[in-house]
Amino acid sequence: MARMDMKIAGFRIKNPVLTASGTCGYGRELNEIFPIEKLGGIMVKGTSLEPRRGNPTPRIAETPSGVLNCVGLQNPGLEEVLRNQLPWITSKDLAVIVNIAGREAEDYGRVAKAISGVPNVAALEINISCPNVKAGGMAHGSRPETAAEVTRVVKANTTLPVIVKLSPNVTNIVEIAKAVEEAGADAISLINTILAMEIDIETGKPLLGNQLGGLSGPAIRPIAVRMVWQVAQAVDVPIIGMGGITSGRDAIQFMMAGASAVAVGSATMVDPMAPLRIAREMEEWLDEHDIPSVKDIIGMALPPKIDF
Repeated sequence: MARMDMKIAGFRIKNPVLTASGTCGYGRELNEIFPIEKLGGIMVKGTSLEPRRGNPTPRIAETPSGVLNCVGLQNPGLEEVLRNQLPWITSKDLAVIVNIAGREAEDYGRVAKAISGVPNVAALEINISCPNVKAGGMAHGSRPETAAEVTRVVKANTTLPVIVKLSPNVTNIVEIAKAVEEAGADAISLINTILAMEIDIETGKPLLGNQLGGLSGPAIRPIAVRMVWQVAQAVDVPIIGMGGITSGRDAIQFMMAGASAVAVGSATMVDPMAPLRIAREMEEWLDEHDIPSVKDIIGMALPPKIDF
């Protein structure tokens, strides 16, 4: 059978399929359906310095081949996460990646420093790209300078690997990827959701309480694959690809485009077992094609690099 485990950005994962941040909380509910230790890893819900109530409801709207959300980074805050959430999830045998968010760069640094003291956290993922919060979020990830600033602040406050999550809602995602790599990012994850809107034609008003939201699901997958492919040619750090993955074949596309691992999000709303099924489908495909390790397909679709 094909080998599925690997090391990425200094930490080991059992297989290349993770759960995307914000889609399975801190793992407790998912663990009621299957043992989460079967996952390659888990990116837990975004954690901010203070508790956040999130955006007004409705927060979810279904769209053709996708879903809009404007949750707004609702979370119980750093103190509660340190006391009641991380001790439970870090006791499990899997890579735990903690997503952190903030309004100012200094907020990210304070959260990063506190979480770095928790045993068994594998890495931090910096959310600089959420499209549905009015402060911070997308603002930090929309320009190379601010993206690099947050990256440097977090790196200065942690010894953990730092993964920077990029937004597709920018003019040039490659430029921002290069900026965070130069600022010290150990890995990059992309893409976050695409800024979008849905209108109720009976009321003439937006369906979401926040008016705008982030589009995820199969509708965005080809865009995400394209962006991973572009970024993979510009940086040397590992990439975690995400955006509309619903099958093993989808995940394989991302890895051929240059991703070293993938994260599954919206698919778990339809099928909570999706991450396990996707990993199994990947392994079956590798065996059918006599490929000994999942690492062998990373970057297969990239053009050859030319050395001068």
